[in-house]
Formats: sequence, structure tokens, C-alpha cells
Amino acid sequence: MEAGAEFVTYFVDAWEGTLGATYVVVYEGSVADERIAARTGGYFCAMGVEAIKDGEGSQPVPTATWLHRLAPGAAATIAIGTCATWGGVPSAEGNPTGAMSLMDFLGKDYRSAFGLPVINIPGCAPQGDNFTETVFAVLLFLQGLGPLPTFDELGRPAWLFRDTVHQGCTRAGFYEEGLFAEQYGDPECLVEIGCWGPVVNCNIVQRGAINHMGGCMRAGGICIGCTMPGFPDKFSPFYKTPPGAIVSTFAAKSVGLVIRRLRRLSNREANREHRWDVTHEVPSGWAHVQAQTAADRTIKFFYSMWQHLGAKKPGRPRGEMDRFWGADRPGYRKDYIDDSAAREDSDERR
Repeated sequence: MEAGAEFVTYFVDAWEGTLGATYVVVYEGSVADERIAARTGGYFCAMGVEAIKDGEGSQPVPTATWLHRLAPGAAATIAIGTCATWGGVPSAEGNPTGAMSLMDFLGKDYRSAFGLPVINIPGCAPQGDNFTETVFAVLLFLQGLGPLPTFDELGRPAWLFRDTVHQGCTRAGFYEEGLFAEQYGDPECLVEIGCWGPVVNCNIVQRGAINHMGGCMRAGGICIGCTMPGFPDKFSPFYKTPPGAIVSTFAAKSVGLVIRRLRRLSNREANREHRWDVTHEVPSGWAHVQAQTAADRTIKFFYSMWQHLGAKKPGRPRGEMDRFWGADRPGYRKDYIDDSAAREDSDERR
């Protein structure tokens, strides 16, 4: 692989229009305001050197300068990572470099040679599959082999950043039942110990961090909003309960108190075979399992009525055997544990 002057040659050729090929700019990292450093004769971030105009020697070329030179002629300009997409940590309040995102640097009127605004793939660090999938889709479009992918109003791949972390989180079920972790390592929802997942657009939990494995909440960590334009300032201090969560978690706890108990009843019912309800015995050798109680039977009666309202109940209704089944069961009613039709309910077998 080329290094030094040979490596920079391709950038120079692209800038001067002698590259002989279409190119795409992929930029990682925030863009420093080089005017600040230039006041003292320095620079913040550079790549390669070039001769000093009207002078002797050479000087580093700031990456911001390369971006200014190459972006207009690029078929597409892609920002990868939160620093490039939104400015990230280097652009946080009080930073010394005046760092900004590609969109901030190039402006809202920027369009690539193919008419595309800046494409943003955020994440700190960005999820690798999100990047390669987006680049692949964009390249197909540029070659006329596919449609332009759908991007949202901020230039993010819409199909990847439409949902919030919470909507795809494996712990979300605890939230609606009002169960929250009190310390790291607990299996419940992490909102009360600083997780911003309900308001952050990211697919890290569904897709995983590396090779579809891991992901912040799967690994027991909270979401600190690293894919969002407001990161990090609007999500600090980290590991503190978000103010909005005080209201939402109180509501979730209030509703969840009722929901949990109703679901426990349904779960207990679903964990019994119909045969066990009839025999009043659970033949498990692992532990004593309580059989259906009178209260359970009462609840099941009304629940079943509602469940099958306007629908056909399981089984073989008497008088409709031919219509639904085409044949009757071979045994007598006493041979079975249900109320479906049997031999004595068939005219030709009485």
C-alpha cells in the first residue's frame, strides 16, 4: 500500500481532475476550524504536505482543506462516526478547536457531483455493518444498478436509524411492567440508572456490536446517546437518571403493578396443559406445581369467553363434525379429556 507522497498523489489527482475515475469521499473524525490554528501559524489535523506558494519548503495540508477541495467533485460524501456526522466529543462545549461535522463544514447547500447531500452514518464507534450496507447501497445507486436508498431528514439511512434503542432492546419488556435495574448487573430496564435508550435512534441492540454479537444493553451498559446530534452535551452527565425518566418510569411502575399481576395469571394458565386442568394434577418430577384452583377456573371461564368471542373454539363441535373434519373421532367421549364430539355424537354410530 502506498504511503507518504505516493499516497497523497491520488488526492491531488482527484482535486485537479486527472484521476480518471469517479471517487467517493468517506470522512471520519470531526472537522477542526483551522482558522483558529492558522492564526498562530499551526494546524490541528493534516494529511500530506505541499510546497509553500511564493516561498521555499513545504507545509502540511489540513484535512479540512482536502475536504474543501475534494467534496465538490465527489460522487458522494459520506461521514462515518459521530465525530464526522455531528461533531461528537471534539465539538463538545468548551472545546479548543471549534470542531464541527461535515454538514456544518460544507453547509446545507452542499451537493455532490451526483446531487447528493452529505450521507451520515453515526455511532461512537459506528456499527460496521451499518457502514458497509449503506456504502454498498449508495454504490449500487451511483452505478445505476439500484434506487437511491431512503435517508431521513438528517441524512441517516432511514431503515437503520428509524427506531429507538428502546424499541429494539431486549430489556424493553421490563419497562412496560415497571421493573427497573437498581445497579449495574441487574437484568431489568436500565433507564433509572442513566439509560437514554427510549429517545435515541440506534440499532445497536438488534444488530450487535461486532459480528452481530454484543451491543450496549446486551452487555449490561446503558445508552449514552452516542449516535445522536446532541451527543455528548445533551446527554451529560452520564450514568444519571434522565429527567424525563422520572415521569415515564413513575407511570410505568403504576401501570406495571397491575399489568405484571395480570400477566402472571395468564402465564400460569399457559404453563398448564389442558389435560392437567382436567386431572387436577401436574405430573412433574422436578417440583411440586400447584394445580388449577377454583379461582383459576373462574378466571379461565370468563377469559376464554372473551378470547373466543366471534371465533371458533378449538375442538370438534357436536353436529358439525363433517363440516369441519370430514370424519369423526374413533373413540368414545370417555376416552378423551375434552368436550369435543365423539362416537356417540355421530348418528351412524349410535
